[in-house]
Amino acid sequence: MGGRNAAVERNTLETQISVSIDLDGTGKFSAETGVPFLDHMMEQIARHGMFDLAIKANGDLQIDAHHTTEDIGITIGQAFKQALGDKKGIVRYGHAYVPLDEALSRVVLDLSGRPGMEFNAKFTRDKVGEFDTELFFEFFQGFTNHADVTLHIDNIKGRNAHHIAETIFKAFGRALRMAVTLDPRGKGQLPSTKGAL
Repeated sequence: MGGRNAAVERNTLETQISVSIDLDGTGKFSAETGVPFLDHMMEQIARHGMFDLAIKANGDLQIDAHHTTEDIGITIGQAFKQALGDKKGIVRYGHAYVPLDEALSRVVLDLSGRPGMEFNAKFTRDKVGEFDTELFFEFFQGFTNHADVTLHIDNIKGRNAHHIAETIFKAFGRALRMAVTLDPRGKGQLPSTKGAL
């Protein structure tokens, strides 16, 4: 394996973001975003997805974390899509259930080439630390639209907002890991009867 990596920069008047990703990494992670809880969640993606992921972001945090969070999702999605390449030989579908104490979440996804998201998670608090829980939706929407994936996220149970978020991001990482895995039985074929993804 190897060669499935990408580096992307995205610059707007609101944020300047750079992301590098290696889909065949070992879970190495680094982040400088100014949003500590988001960094903690990004590390879950890297560690449980076994991706090498590095993120640098300079955003308008004097307003709030909305633009930074959404634009990190967008940029990771762009890098993921680029690193994935032609998709030949991949498993394509991924799913994971992850518990953390009382919380349990499920993520199911398809590297379909068609962006679509169902996000079903009700947080018990508006904030985790200083981070607005409504921004999790914005992160995943940004990723979905720019990675061109079909993504279903369901928090099945949970009381603690931190636990709910962490189970979602861990399950997301594990589902992505499954989907990008190169299937030795696939022999470089596209996993689609259409001949295109």
